[in-house]
Amino acid sequence: MGILLWIIIGLIAGAVAYRVLDSRGGFFGSLIVGLIGALVGGQLAEMLKLNVSGGFIDQLVLATVGAILLLFVWRKIRS
Repeated sequence: MGILLWIIIGLIAGAVAYRVLDSRGGFFGSLIVGLIGALVGGQLAEMLKLNVSGGFIDQLVLATVGAILLLFVWRKIRS
């Protein structure tokens, strides 16, 4: 169940990040951005010493924040 949950969280986080930053991305783009965003969000929470319980909502918020940050930085690098 773990990998399936990661994929679901990644898809949702990637889709939200694309919507927030008004970008375009397909299924795989959203998945990749969301999964990498989850890693970025997790590292950010660890660096800020945030106490995250590890529930679905917590993971989704972290992944979404990480995905938004990732897309924002990616846009700045490409332009």
